Amino acid sequence: MQAEAGTPLSPAPAREHPRRTVLAFGLAGAWLIVDQLTKLWAERSLTLGNPVPVIGDLLRFHLTYNSGAAFSMGTSMTGVLTALATLISIVIIWQIRKVRSLPWAIALGLLLGGALGNLVDRYFRDPAPGLGHVVDFLRLPNFPIFNVADIGVTTAACLIALLAIRGIHLDGTREGDRDEETR
Repeated sequence: MQAEAGTPLSPAPAREHPRRTVLAFGLAGAWLIVDQLTKLWAERSLTLGNPVPVIGDLLRFHLTYNSGAAFSMGTSMTGVLTALATLISIVIIWQIRKVRSLPWAIALGLLLGGALGNLVDRYFRDPAPGLGHVVDFLRLPNFPIFNVADIGVTTAACLIALLAIRGIHLDGTREGDRDEETR
């Protein structure tokens, strides 16, 4: 049986999934809020440089301010790090608009929430706008001091690596699926 006149014979293109986009932005917003609330708590409750054991030597609260990136790299390049993180955040927002995969929505939401959490510090904390130092307060043995934003970024990086290894794209298709479509 032939399709009705004017009806395309090929299937309609996949629609965007606004629920995935909303989920990603919602997760980013929630992660940002939790990050900022925990940093506020750390600044009000902890003394700079005075570690507080939480779980023996395994986890300590240790308030510090980081002008650099992870592992305190680039401490003299705070402005450059701020500009780069701003650009990366814009790219993440652009990519979230395309997401149709639940795991990618979660990964990009965590990545954006973590990036924005540290960007808020860069733009609004001392010593100056765009040059602010990031509040870090979680310390594990033999590991740099970090914060909730860093947990989001690291978790997202692991999830993104796993999705890439498995060949899962933002739209939820797998690497082999696209090859079959072109045949």
